[in-house]
Amino acid sequence: MAATRNSPPPDLARRVGDFLADRLAGQSAAQAGPPRLCVGLSGGCDSTVLLHLLAALRPRYALCAVHVHHGLSPNADAWAEHCTALCAELAIPLQVSRVAVAPHGEGLEAAARNARYQAFATALDAFAADALLLGQHRGDQAETLLFNLLRGSGVTGLGAIPAERMFHARPLWRPLLTTPRAEIEAWARAHRLRWIEDESNADTAFSRNHLRHELLPLLASRFPAAEAALARSAAHCAEAGELLDQLAELDWAAVADGDSARWPALRQLPLARLKNLLRYRLRQLGWQPPSSERLEEFARQLQQAAPDRHPELSLPAGRMRAGRGRLRWLAAE
Repeated sequence: MAATRNSPPPDLARRVGDFLADRLAGQSAAQAGPPRLCVGLSGGCDSTVLLHLLAALRPRYALCAVHVHHGLSPNADAWAEHCTALCAELAIPLQVSRVAVAPHGEGLEAAARNARYQAFATALDAFAADALLLGQHRGDQAETLLFNLLRGSGVTGLGAIPAERMFHARPLWRPLLTTPRAEIEAWARAHRLRWIEDESNADTAFSRNHLRHELLPLLASRFPAAEAALARSAAHCAEAGELLDQLAELDWAAVADGDSARWPALRQLPLARLKNLLRYRLRQLGWQPPSSERLEEFARQLQQAAPDRHPELSLPAGRMRAGRGRLRWLAAE
């Protein structure tokens, strides 16, 4: 575990307080008691500082926390004990969720993430929490933008980490997303906080760690404002993604027939708008969109196929199938 050195704190408390106040305006009056906020607590510096900042805002908000025990590290038990002690010190209810990480056609990182979010959903229900809060910061945002850029992601992927989105019918908020890691560590030092260090974060065999420890520092040596610029670009892409979603909503309203779409109306859309609508519809259904090449080929088939043909695209979650004047989304059984 990492001890800290004393130094003047940055102005984080006000910013986090303003972030929450903007999003919870009027909510307190509409419910009995203060809003209950659930913090995803890994025990690392970021989530520890977030929990400490929120604790100072009580009784404006009620707090709870969830620590996910993945069992992937020999230190996992010690991390859970650290989080238990921290929450006891701050008088914050904690749920330690032990999960089994079993990759099924996905990498270990993705499997751990899926297990983690399932645990978050369970904790939100157990605590009857109003929102989930996570501690990602500006460096995480820059890293995610680079990672998605190198994967060839579109505008949605380049929007990187959203500051807010819905999760398990509740808001998921990241109040520190525009904050540099140095400011978070400065707060921790000033308040003599302790946190854990996950040894896997130093393993550059993982792509994200390679970006964090090797590529981003190299960029910063030549472009000192690289992290801030990348995070700003992610925000621009997220805004563009919102506009594309609004366009897709308009197009869907024009072509929808219940849960299906009128094929002749789809054929009237330009190719780019048709692909945008298909991606939007898949996200709305919670289906993973296909590669850009497969999606473009299917969109061209929808535009060009003769009426007696039945273009179809199979996906893990189901099929998109055209026929009898309709495009339908058929979930896998």
